[in-house]
Amino acid sequence: MPRFIARLTQGTINGLTPGLHADGGGLDLHVNARGAKSWVFRYMIDRKAYELGLGSLYTIGLKDARRRAEQRRREVLDGINPKDLHSRAARRQQARREVAKGMTFEQCAEGYIAANKAAWKSLVHARQWPATLETYVYPTFGALPVQEIDVGLVMQVLEPIWTAKAETASRVRGRIETVLDYAAARGWREGENPARWRGHLDKLLPKTSKAKRAMRQVTGRQEHHAALAYADVASFLDTLRGQPGIAARALEFLILTATRTGEVIGATWSEIDLAAKVWTIPAERMKAGKEHRVPLSAAALAIVSELSQQRKGDYLFPGGVQGKPLSNMAMLALVKRRMKRDDITPHGFRSTFRDWAAERTTFSAEVAEMALAHTVADAVERAYRRGDLFDKRRRLMEAWAAYCTSQPAPAAVVPIRVQRAAHG
Repeated sequence: MPRFIARLTQGTINGLTPGLHADGGGLDLHVNARGAKSWVFRYMIDRKAYELGLGSLYTIGLKDARRRAEQRRREVLDGINPKDLHSRAARRQQARREVAKGMTFEQCAEGYIAANKAAWKSLVHARQWPATLETYVYPTFGALPVQEIDVGLVMQVLEPIWTAKAETASRVRGRIETVLDYAAARGWREGENPARWRGHLDKLLPKTSKAKRAMRQVTGRQEHHAALAYADVASFLDTLRGQPGIAARALEFLILTATRTGEVIGATWSEIDLAAKVWTIPAERMKAGKEHRVPLSAAALAIVSELSQQRKGDYLFPGGVQGKPLSNMAMLALVKRRMKRDDITPHGFRSTFRDWAAERTTFSAEVAEMALAHTVADAVERAYRRGDLFDKRRRLMEAWAAYCTSQPAPAAVVPIRVQRAAHG
């Protein structure tokens, strides 16, 4: 029986002369005078002959061409003219291209954030996404069509911060990659993702771990948040209380509660229990994903009381836009720009608190760590100890507030044996 399908082989294709060479089933390979080869599917429908180009041999191999020809034969069998069908597909693709021409990277990023932020558990994460893009990416190519973003532009963003801010740079790269993948999925972009790491940017940039080591060698220090010595905290707070504005009150509250920036700016009135003197931060706003109860000292409650007299909306520390919390950069800007303190960061006050607890009190390390919402002990011990040492933490936070507001002279330190009896 003669073979009408799959006549061509890889070997015979290489030696074909100019002309039309049948593989069978309507699939032909056309070789032009210059030797270029392309696939053509020929078919009849309603007694009329048609030809449909399937692409060049360089792009579409023999196996793929046969698969496409089989799909076209099925369409003909169903009474569908492949030429009309694929013309409509081409028009739709062209329409998407027209939309993509005016679609900027910033618009794509905003679309991705709007589509996904509801699923993000961390409020801090939801704020950091647009903040990092606005700071590092948009100035370079936020206004450019997303289709035009290439390796050169991505490198223009990443190279200045890759070593100096390795962790931030890594996050920026990942977010650029995600936005470009989103754009491709929506049909607004074609081609490879220029922000892809594996097999791409890893050939152009050092690993972030190496970048961090290089930075430490240059600066001669570890990458920690700049922190104030606990001996100076009372003086700093005294100066801070003279600063006007909501950012100053937020920073004061952060220091007294030893909490994180994101936890403070996201604090809502519904989380505050004035009668119990407790601030309960829900699990979705905590770094460890676990609810954290913060005992409020008299000094911290005084700030809450002051804020309640000028309450605006749901947030303790509202931002400039109605219904929005304070910016996550507001406290840092207060310290760096208004107070001219380049040696301090808001997050560094957690280290200040931890150093003070270790060196000036007899509270156990476990109590101090739990006050910072750090995970303590191993899994077995955590399974047996279900409590959060709240009463001891309340005494610790009252002692911290007293130290911050009226620092005692070194000679007035209570003997260790007396403190043990008092704190347990």
